[in-house]
Amino acid sequence: MTLTRADMGTWLINLPRAVERRRTMEARLAALGLPHTLSEGVDGKARATELLKTVDVALFERNHGRRMLPGDLGCYHAHLETWRAFLQSGKPVALILEDDVVFHDDFLAAVDLALKADAHWDMLKLNKVRAKLPVCQGRIGPYVLNAYAGPATGLGAYLIKRETAERLLPRLLPITCMIDYEIPRFFAHDFRLFGLEPFPSHQDDGKVSMITGVNLGDIEKFRWYRRLPYYRKKAANYFRRIWWLARKGYLFPRCRPLL
Repeated sequence: MTLTRADMGTWLINLPRAVERRRTMEARLAALGLPHTLSEGVDGKARATELLKTVDVALFERNHGRRMLPGDLGCYHAHLETWRAFLQSGKPVALILEDDVVFHDDFLAAVDLALKADAHWDMLKLNKVRAKLPVCQGRIGPYVLNAYAGPATGLGAYLIKRETAERLLPRLLPITCMIDYEIPRFFAHDFRLFGLEPFPSHQDDGKVSMITGVNLGDIEKFRWYRRLPYYRKKAANYFRRIWWLARKGYLFPRCRPLL
């Protein structure tokens, strides 16, 4: 099935108190002529009692080598709740946006091409925090479809198919790490997480994160010896990514045209 923009719903995740961010994003989306649904972000502090029941705090902190923040839980659940709204919509594919996305001039053209090539991905990154060790899976017009043997973090803008969200939702609780570290565990969840490069958008929060504070100032890292499990898991994930890509036939570059 070849998808078009008519098949796509767009959701913007935004905390109610982040009014200026919402206004900025609504202006950017209006400039694109892209209709969207506002997905109310989850306030990790306000809902702490409820949300703490969904997380293994000790394992989370061991996996990250730092204290867990309320915003970590809020961000995680905001994406899950947005996926649930997407599934209720009946749409076959969703564009999910966080509220600090800057669209490049080619954004809609890139989305249109990505939808035409939907047979080649399950979830598609349209920007990044990190996207290391890319492996070309093919060319989509002027873009490269990449798998990643290294970390591929950041969920500022991505496309996700209905069947992918349906399959992942039951697997993502209890929480054991941040959402943009859990999703790149495609090797554990067995789905194709690829990226479209050059990315047609980027994130700019002005170094004021709703999760980690100003210049990451709310992060409390553990002493080096308490971070050893984090480094061990980080190294193990490289091997697991490479092994999954090798088993599925995605480890070696194949830059043939896909359209």
